[in-house]
Amino acid sequence: MRSFNTHSAQETRNLGEQVGACIHAGDVLLLTGDLGAGKTQFAQGFACALGIKDQVISPTFNILLVHEGRDITLNHWDLYRLDHADELIDLDYFALVESDAVSLVEWGDKFDDTYLDADVELRFIRDGECERTIEAKAFSNRGSELLTDVCAVCRTGQVP
Repeated sequence: MRSFNTHSAQETRNLGEQVGACIHAGDVLLLTGDLGAGKTQFAQGFACALGIKDQVISPTFNILLVHEGRDITLNHWDLYRLDHADELIDLDYFALVESDAVSLVEWGDKFDDTYLDADVELRFIRDGECERTIEAKAFSNRGSELLTDVCAVCRTGQVP
């Protein structure tokens, strides 16, 4: 497990940009944490790194918003309103996360993480008004590579 600390919404967006700079087609990231913990700010920075010009908001009422980036598509999920894991089948979740798009899945802890085919979970923890701890856990070899690359970017400012 790795941990990142941010002290403002902008720093949380910056972390999202750093992670987005290291992303590969097909990566799946679960974003977990309470309401207001910073998941959407992170997603905004992440989308910026992919060259997405759309306004990125939480897809709570849509469940899925698709954004086209420079070279990659972002599937931005929000599972908050789902009641049963079986609903993922109706949404074609598994076909979409197995595509070349990148998937950010807010409320990704709503169902069993192995069931969601995730590479990484980022758990957002509020430590104060603006402070956040983001705990990162890899679920796959690709997830471990991604977290290693993100740590390198945070240290050096250069994408490996």
